[in-house]
Amino acid sequence: MTSIEENGVPVLLTIRGEQYFDGTDPDATELMTEGTMTVTPEGISFSYEESALTGMEGTTTTFEVREPQVILTRSGAVNSQMIFEEGRQHTSLYETPFGELTVDIQTSRLRHNLTGRGGLMEIKYSIAVEHTVTGRNCFKIRVRRR
Repeated sequence: MTSIEENGVPVLLTIRGEQYFDGTDPDATELMTEGTMTVTPEGISFSYEESALTGMEGTTTTFEVREPQVILTRSGAVNSQMIFEEGRQHTSLYETPFGELTVDIQTSRLRHNLTGRGGLMEIKYSIAVEHTVTGRNCFKIRVRRR
């Protein structure tokens, strides 16, 4: 392993998020941003700084790919951790400036072909806030080395 991989390599991330609510068209957002990717014996992680565009300015978002899970961690202005594992439900705490919420994540699909050169990741999941399902979501993330 080279020292570059340990410290993270610059990557370009294309993140498409889709939210589905009953009876409405999907709400889709797409973000292109620069970030870093790190390859370790445990897996691959990539992170980026949120912007005013996402409403989470001052927050760092990190995706850690550790088979069979992907862990999404946000730290800074917004603090949360979401664990995605296909066919399983995980409960976590979501901190906001207004208080804490319990969030249940039920992952229906988790696919990726990420390597040290980048790749694609897709996560489909439903989210329940305080045990009430609020919608279905999908992340599609493309990671490319810069």
